[in-house]
Amino acid sequence: MLNLERLRTLDALARHGSVSGAADGLHVTTSAVSQQMAKLEREVGQPLLAKNGRGVRLTDAGRLLADHAARIISQVEQAQADVEAQRGCAVGELRIGTFPTAMRGLLPQTLTALRTGHPELRVRVREQEPEESMAAVVRGDLDMALAIDWHNKRMPVPAELTRTHLLDDSVDIAVPAGHRLADRTTISLAEFADDEWITWNEGQFCHEWLVFTLRGTGIEPRIAHIAEEHHTQLAFVAAGLGVCVAPKLGRGLVPPGVRLLPVCDTVRRHVYAVWRADADRRPSIRAAVDALQRTSAELQRA
Repeated sequence: MLNLERLRTLDALARHGSVSGAADGLHVTTSAVSQQMAKLEREVGQPLLAKNGRGVRLTDAGRLLADHAARIISQVEQAQADVEAQRGCAVGELRIGTFPTAMRGLLPQTLTALRTGHPELRVRVREQEPEESMAAVVRGDLDMALAIDWHNKRMPVPAELTRTHLLDDSVDIAVPAGHRLADRTTISLAEFADDEWITWNEGQFCHEWLVFTLRGTGIEPRIAHIAEEHHTQLAFVAAGLGVCVAPKLGRGLVPPGVRLLPVCDTVRRHVYAVWRADADRRPSIRAAVDALQRTSAELQRA
C-alpha cells in the first residue's frame, strides 16, 4: 500500500522542484523530505529521484507516480470536504494566507468571530503577498487566501479557484504637512508629476499598479524609496521624504506631520477571498467566508 503522506511529499517535490522547496511547502525539514522519499522508493521498488547538479530531479517513474499522487490527493481532499459537509460542522484546521493590511484590518475581528462561533475550528494565518497566497491555494498548501486588485487593474485568478468579493477599500494619497497640496480637500493623481514616491517592492502587484496608473495620467513615476509596510511608508512621508498611497483598510493612526488627501479619480482596491472550487462544500470554508463578509460589512459601515 502506498503511504498518503509520502505521496504528499512526492507531490510537493514535483510542484516546488526541489527538496528545500518541498520542505518549506510542507513545513518540515529537508531531512524529513529525504527520509519520506527514501521510504517511498522502497515501497515502489524503483528510484524516484536522480541527482541533477547540486539538486535532484524526478525520474520517469517519479513523474508518473507524481501525476497519480496529485490526482489521489485531490480525491482525498474532495472526500474530506464531502465528509465535513455531511457532518455539517466547521471543524479541523483552516489555513489562510493574507496580505498585510487585511491581516491587520480584517483578520483579527474575523478570527475572533470564528473562535466564538466554531470552537472546534483551528485557523492558521500566514502573511504573504496575494500572488504567493493564491498560488499556495492552488497547490493545496493553503485552504483560502485574501487578495486584492484595483479598480483599473485586475489580478488574474487561476481557473481552479472560486472568488467572492468582500469590500472596496478607498485610497488616499499621504503627503507631508508642508506639501504644496496639503490644504486641498481633494486631489488628482496628475498633480503629483513632480513628486517622489514611497512605494512597495518592484514586481509586487501594488507597485506595478502605481506605475501603471501614474503612466496612464502622463506621469513617469519617480520612485525614491521602497518600504513593505504602510506604516513605514507613512513615517517616510512624515519626514518629508515623498508621498505614498494610503489605503483605508488597516491604516490605524496616522503619524503627526502627514495629511491624507482623497483622490477625486476614485482610486480604490477590491478585496476578495479565494479558495479551491473542489473545497466549496467544506463548512469551514463557508464559515470563514460568512465571518469575513460580516466583518467587511461592519468596516464598510464604520
